[in-house]
Amino acid sequence: MELNEVQNDINQMKDEINKFRGSLDLDALSEEIALNESKMAEPDFWNDNIAAKSVIDQNNILKDKFDNFNQLVNAIDDLEVNLELLKEDNDESLANELTENIQLVKKQLDNYRLKLLLDGKYDGNNAILEIHPGAGGTESQDWGAMLYRMYSRWSEQNDFELEVLDYQSGDVAGLSSVYLLIKGQNAYGYLKSEKGVHRLVRISPFDSAGRRHTSFASIDVMPELDENVDIEINSDDLKVDVYRASGAGGQHVNKTSSAVRITHIPTGVVVASQAQRSQLQNRETAMNMLKSKLYELEEEKKAKEKAELEGDQLEIGWGSQIRSYVFHPYSMVKDHRTNFETGNIQSVMDGNINSFILSYLQWNLSKSNPI
Repeated sequence: MELNEVQNDINQMKDEINKFRGSLDLDALSEEIALNESKMAEPDFWNDNIAAKSVIDQNNILKDKFDNFNQLVNAIDDLEVNLELLKEDNDESLANELTENIQLVKKQLDNYRLKLLLDGKYDGNNAILEIHPGAGGTESQDWGAMLYRMYSRWSEQNDFELEVLDYQSGDVAGLSSVYLLIKGQNAYGYLKSEKGVHRLVRISPFDSAGRRHTSFASIDVMPELDENVDIEINSDDLKVDVYRASGAGGQHVNKTSSAVRITHIPTGVVVASQAQRSQLQNRETAMNMLKSKLYELEEEKKAKEKAELEGDQLEIGWGSQIRSYVFHPYSMVKDHRTNFETGNIQSVMDGNINSFILSYLQWNLSKSNPI
């Protein structure tokens, strides 16, 4: 172990902590936490359950930001102490422990940096993520299943809960569509970077001639909205279909028509749910999904109008190819918005996409706040 390199690593981490400190008003943060806790102690706090939950959720976010910052400061202080001990006694086990701890703190810094970039209106919400393979039959449907696996692994690695709302199998392999609810703090803030068209280039396992194929799948991501968001939906604008659930879900699968598909006729938006046991519950879930999707469409419309007024060219929606995954003739995953890329494609397919998420959030921030 080169002690000078270790010292440089620690100094870089300290510099980053100081940058965080400069962007955070820790005194104001502490005062706001104390104010919220004072409200929570009032006897009539729970008179309005929705308002009370909002205060608690907001306070948890503030405390998380404050506490994690102090934990990082203490962790870097500990690294410096361990380095000084190592200088006095060049013990191999101590050196290995320090190396492991440095990597751990670097990862914690990366995660903290990510969280500081999540300040959008609904970034803290759960996320509804849809995968729809493009034209190409089995090829694109298999690609859809590969992306489903990638987001499942990512959710597991980052302590998010993933619930399959609706799953439609492909004709031969893969899937024809899937709706996922990903639960946890900042799920939407992270996953909004994934919205768009994902392109795969590989030697097809379904082509006996071993030819190279290009496949596409579109990802849509919306925040799960709470009861405070009012979206008017006219029941006359809805076409409701019921069908037998076809995915994993228990004994009711394929025995009762409990799954629900809702089409919003004016926009053509389609949502579906088969995750619940009753048709009524699935209808409620599908309506919540529809509310989120219509809200997202309205936000996109506003963003497009704003961009046109400002003279910007803004790509929104399904037609935007955001990322390419190349398995052959070389290995590379590249994001076409940020130009971030990696050659370790297997790691990406195993769910390690936080570097892409971070680069997107930083890129998006730079667009919003040009120098």
